[in-house]
Amino acid sequence: MIIVISLGGSIVAPQEGPTGSFLLQFRNVLLSWLEADNRKAIIVVGGGSAARQWQKAYKEYIEQAIKIQTKKDGDGGLNPNKTFYLNESLDRIGIAATRLNAQLVKEVFSDYCPDSVITDPSSDIAMHGKILVAAGWKPGFSTDYDAVLLAERFHADKIVNLSNISQIYSADPKKDPFAKPLAHITFDALLKMTGAVWNPGANLPFDPIAAAKAKELGLRIIFASGTDLENFGKILIGNSFLGTIID
Repeated sequence: MIIVISLGGSIVAPQEGPTGSFLLQFRNVLLSWLEADNRKAIIVVGGGSAARQWQKAYKEYIEQAIKIQTKKDGDGGLNPNKTFYLNESLDRIGIAATRLNAQLVKEVFSDYCPDSVITDPSSDIAMHGKILVAAGWKPGFSTDYDAVLLAERFHADKIVNLSNISQIYSADPKKDPFAKPLAHITFDALLKMTGAVWNPGANLPFDPIAAAKAKELGLRIIFASGTDLENFGKILIGNSFLGTIID
Protein backbone atom coordinates (compact mmCIF):
# COMPACT_ATOMS: atom_id res chain seq x y z
CA MET A 1 0.00 0.00 0.00
CA ILE A 2 1.35 3.41 -0.99
CA ILE A 3 0.06 6.68 0.40
CA VAL A 4 0.89 10.01 -1.24
CA ILE A 5 1.22 13.01 1.07
CA SER A 6 1.14 16.53 -0.37
CA LEU A 7 2.92 18.32 2.45
CA GLY A 8 2.42 22.07 2.37
CA GLY A 9 5.59 24.13 2.50
CA SER A 10 3.97 26.24 5.21
CA ILE A 11 4.00 23.13 7.40
CA VAL A 12 7.67 22.30 6.82
CA ALA A 13 8.88 25.90 6.79
CA PRO A 14 6.36 28.38 8.26
CA GLN A 15 7.06 32.10 8.29
CA GLU A 16 9.19 31.83 11.43
CA GLY A 17 11.26 29.05 9.84
CA PRO A 18 11.43 25.24 10.15
CA THR A 19 11.85 23.54 13.52
CA GLY A 20 13.51 20.24 14.30
CA SER A 21 10.97 19.38 16.99
CA PHE A 22 8.05 19.39 14.53
CA LEU A 23 10.00 17.39 11.98
CA LEU A 24 10.82 14.78 14.63
CA GLN A 25 7.14 14.50 15.65
CA PHE A 26 6.04 14.23 12.01
CA ARG A 27 8.65 11.52 11.41
CA ASN A 28 7.50 9.52 14.43
CA VAL A 29 3.82 9.61 13.39
CA LEU A 30 4.55 8.53 9.82
CA LEU A 31 7.05 5.81 10.81
CA SER A 32 4.55 4.37 13.27
CA TRP A 33 2.16 3.78 10.35
CA LEU A 34 4.95 2.50 8.11
CA GLU A 35 5.86 -0.32 10.50
CA ALA A 36 3.73 -2.77 8.51
CA ASP A 37 5.77 -4.46 5.77
CA ASN A 38 3.49 -3.56 2.86
CA ARG A 39 3.30 0.18 3.52
CA LYS A 40 5.18 2.96 1.74
CA ALA A 41 4.82 6.74 1.56
CA ILE A 42 5.57 9.40 -1.05
CA ILE A 43 5.94 12.90 0.39
CA VAL A 44 5.65 15.81 -2.05
CA VAL A 45 6.83 19.02 -0.38
CA GLY A 46 5.63 22.55 -1.20
CA GLY A 47 7.40 25.89 -1.12
CA GLY A 48 5.47 27.65 1.62
CA SER A 49 6.57 30.92 3.16
CA ALA A 50 10.00 30.96 1.50
CA ALA A 51 8.43 30.66 -1.95
CA ARG A 52 5.97 33.49 -1.29
CA GLN A 53 8.56 35.81 0.24
CA TRP A 54 11.00 35.35 -2.65
CA GLN A 55 8.18 35.66 -5.21
CA LYS A 56 7.02 38.84 -3.49
CA ALA A 57 10.51 40.32 -3.81
CA TYR A 58 10.60 39.49 -7.52
CA LYS A 59 7.17 41.06 -8.10
CA GLU A 60 8.30 44.19 -6.27
CA TYR A 61 11.37 44.31 -8.51
CA ILE A 62 9.19 44.02 -11.63
CA GLU A 63 6.88 46.80 -10.40
CA GLN A 64 9.83 49.13 -9.81
CA ALA A 65 11.36 48.24 -13.17
CA ILE A 66 8.07 49.05 -14.94
CA LYS A 67 7.88 52.45 -13.23
CA ILE A 68 11.39 53.29 -14.35
CA GLN A 69 10.69 52.09 -17.89
CA THR A 70 7.44 54.09 -18.00
CA LYS A 71 9.25 57.28 -17.06
CA LYS A 72 11.86 56.53 -19.69
CA ASP A 73 9.71 55.73 -22.75
CA GLY A 74 6.06 55.88 -21.65
CA ASP A 75 5.46 52.16 -22.21
CA GLY A 76 3.75 51.14 -18.95
CA GLY A 77 2.25 47.83 -17.97
CA LEU A 78 2.94 44.25 -18.95
CA ASN A 79 1.75 42.90 -22.27
CA PRO A 80 0.40 39.31 -22.34
CA ASN A 81 3.75 37.82 -23.38
CA LYS A 82 5.58 39.60 -20.57
CA THR A 83 2.92 38.46 -18.09
CA PHE A 84 3.42 34.87 -19.22
CA TYR A 85 7.16 35.06 -18.62
CA LEU A 86 6.61 36.79 -15.26
CA ASN A 87 4.48 33.85 -14.13
CA GLU A 88 7.13 31.40 -15.33
CA SER A 89 9.76 33.27 -13.33
CA LEU A 90 7.59 33.25 -10.23
CA ASP A 91 7.00 29.52 -10.62
CA ARG A 92 10.72 28.84 -11.02
CA ILE A 93 11.40 30.74 -7.80
CA GLY A 94 8.67 28.75 -6.02
CA ILE A 95 10.05 25.47 -7.38
CA ALA A 96 13.49 26.30 -5.95
CA ALA A 97 11.89 26.77 -2.53
CA THR A 98 10.12 23.41 -2.78
CA ARG A 99 13.43 21.71 -3.49
CA LEU A 100 15.08 23.21 -0.43
CA ASN A 101 12.16 22.13 1.77
CA ALA A 102 12.08 18.68 0.17
CA GLN A 103 15.80 18.16 0.78
CA LEU A 104 15.23 18.93 4.46
CA VAL A 105 12.45 16.34 4.64
CA LYS A 106 14.56 13.81 2.71
CA GLU A 107 17.39 14.18 5.25
CA VAL A 108 14.92 13.73 8.13
CA PHE A 109 13.89 10.38 6.59
CA SER A 110 17.29 9.50 5.09
CA ASP A 111 17.39 6.06 6.77
CA TYR A 112 14.08 5.21 5.06
CA CYS A 113 14.62 7.24 1.87
CA PRO A 114 17.79 6.20 -0.01
CA ASP A 115 16.64 7.83 -3.27
CA SER A 116 17.38 11.42 -4.24
CA VAL A 117 14.60 14.00 -4.18
CA ILE A 118 12.34 13.50 -7.20
CA THR A 119 12.06 16.63 -9.34
CA ASP A 120 10.39 15.11 -12.41
CA PRO A 121 7.36 12.89 -11.68
CA SER A 122 7.11 11.95 -15.36
CA SER A 123 10.53 10.27 -15.37
CA ASP A 124 11.28 6.59 -14.83
CA ILE A 125 11.21 6.46 -11.02
CA ALA A 126 12.31 3.55 -8.86
CA MET A 127 11.51 3.46 -5.14
CA HIS A 128 14.19 1.65 -3.14
CA GLY A 129 13.04 2.51 0.38
CA LYS A 130 9.82 2.86 2.32
CA ILE A 131 9.72 6.63 1.68
CA LEU A 132 10.19 8.73 -1.44
CA VAL A 133 10.43 12.52 -1.28
CA ALA A 134 9.55 14.81 -4.20
CA ALA A 135 9.62 18.54 -4.92
CA GLY A 136 8.43 20.94 -7.61
CA TRP A 137 8.87 20.01 -11.27
CA LYS A 138 8.27 22.83 -13.77
CA PRO A 139 6.22 26.04 -14.19
CA GLY A 140 2.47 25.90 -14.73
CA PHE A 141 1.22 24.23 -11.56
CA SER A 142 2.06 23.52 -7.93
CA THR A 143 3.43 20.48 -6.13
CA ASP A 144 -0.18 19.30 -5.70
CA TYR A 145 -0.09 18.38 -9.38
CA ASP A 146 3.19 16.54 -8.92
CA ALA A 147 1.51 14.58 -6.10
CA VAL A 148 -1.35 13.62 -8.42
CA LEU A 149 1.08 12.42 -11.10
CA LEU A 150 2.98 10.35 -8.55
CA ALA A 151 -0.27 8.88 -7.24
CA GLU A 152 -1.04 7.82 -10.80
CA ARG A 153 2.48 6.47 -11.35
CA PHE A 154 2.44 4.36 -8.16
CA HIS A 155 -1.26 3.39 -8.30
CA ALA A 156 -2.30 5.18 -5.10
CA ASP A 157 -6.03 5.83 -4.77
CA LYS A 158 -5.82 8.87 -2.51
CA ILE A 159 -3.68 11.84 -1.53
CA VAL A 160 -3.44 13.28 1.96
CA ASN A 161 -3.08 17.05 1.53
CA LEU A 162 -1.64 18.63 4.69
CA SER A 163 -2.11 22.38 4.88
CA ASN A 164 -2.06 25.12 7.50
CA ILE A 165 -5.85 25.03 7.89
CA SER A 166 -8.02 22.19 9.15
CA GLN A 167 -10.81 22.16 6.59
CA ILE A 168 -11.94 23.71 3.33
CA TYR A 169 -14.63 26.36 3.86
CA SER A 170 -17.65 27.24 1.77
CA ALA A 171 -16.08 30.71 1.31
CA ASP A 172 -13.07 32.64 2.57
CA PRO A 173 -13.74 32.88 6.34
CA LYS A 174 -11.62 36.04 6.50
CA LYS A 175 -14.08 37.76 4.16
CA ASP A 176 -17.35 35.94 4.82
CA PRO A 177 -18.52 35.59 8.45
CA PHE A 178 -21.06 32.98 7.30
CA ALA A 179 -18.45 30.68 5.74
CA LYS A 180 -18.79 27.11 7.00
CA PRO A 181 -16.25 24.28 7.20
CA LEU A 182 -17.00 21.44 4.80
CA ALA A 183 -16.59 17.74 5.60
CA HIS A 184 -17.00 16.86 1.92
CA ILE A 185 -16.78 18.67 -1.40
CA THR A 186 -16.75 17.51 -5.01
CA PHE A 187 -13.98 18.45 -7.44
CA ASP A 188 -16.52 20.36 -9.52
CA ALA A 189 -17.60 22.44 -6.52
CA LEU A 190 -13.99 23.06 -5.53
CA LEU A 191 -13.06 24.22 -9.03
CA LYS A 192 -16.05 26.53 -9.04
CA MET A 193 -14.65 28.12 -5.87
CA THR A 194 -11.00 28.34 -6.94
CA GLY A 195 -11.31 28.79 -10.69
CA ALA A 196 -9.49 26.60 -13.19
CA VAL A 197 -6.33 28.69 -13.67
CA TRP A 198 -3.11 28.35 -11.69
CA ASN A 199 -1.50 31.55 -10.41
CA PRO A 200 2.03 31.29 -8.95
CA GLY A 201 2.04 31.62 -5.17
CA ALA A 202 -1.75 31.32 -4.96
CA ASN A 203 -2.93 30.30 -1.50
CA LEU A 204 -5.65 27.82 -2.49
CA PRO A 205 -6.87 24.63 -0.77
CA PHE A 206 -5.75 22.59 -3.79
CA ASP A 207 -4.13 23.54 -7.09
CA PRO A 208 -6.95 23.71 -9.72
CA ILE A 209 -4.72 22.04 -12.34
CA ALA A 210 -4.14 19.19 -9.88
CA ALA A 211 -7.83 19.03 -8.96
CA ALA A 212 -8.86 18.62 -12.59
CA LYS A 213 -6.30 15.82 -13.07
CA ALA A 214 -7.30 14.10 -9.81
CA LYS A 215 -10.94 14.18 -10.91
CA GLU A 216 -9.96 12.62 -14.23
CA LEU A 217 -8.09 9.82 -12.42
CA GLY A 218 -10.83 9.21 -9.86
CA LEU A 219 -8.57 10.02 -6.91
CA ARG A 220 -9.76 10.98 -3.45
CA ILE A 221 -8.10 13.91 -1.67
CA ILE A 222 -8.11 14.12 2.12
CA PHE A 223 -7.52 17.73 3.14
CA ALA A 224 -6.45 18.33 6.74
CA SER A 225 -4.19 20.30 9.05
CA GLY A 226 -0.51 19.43 8.87
CA THR A 227 0.25 20.70 12.36
CA ASP A 228 -2.35 18.51 14.10
CA LEU A 229 -0.27 15.35 14.07
CA GLU A 230 -2.70 13.39 16.24
CA ASN A 231 -5.33 14.00 13.57
CA PHE A 232 -2.83 13.04 10.85
CA GLY A 233 -2.27 9.74 12.65
CA LYS A 234 -6.02 9.10 12.62
CA ILE A 235 -6.11 9.66 8.86
CA LEU A 236 -3.30 7.16 8.35
CA ILE A 237 -4.99 4.37 10.30
CA GLY A 238 -8.46 5.08 8.90
CA ASN A 239 -10.12 6.50 12.01
CA SER A 240 -12.52 9.45 12.11
CA PHE A 241 -10.67 12.72 11.55
CA LEU A 242 -11.17 16.45 11.17
CA GLY A 243 -10.77 17.53 7.57
CA THR A 244 -12.41 17.70 4.16
CA ILE A 245 -12.76 14.88 1.65
CA ILE A 246 -12.57 15.91 -2.02
CA ASP A 247 -13.81 13.42 -4.62
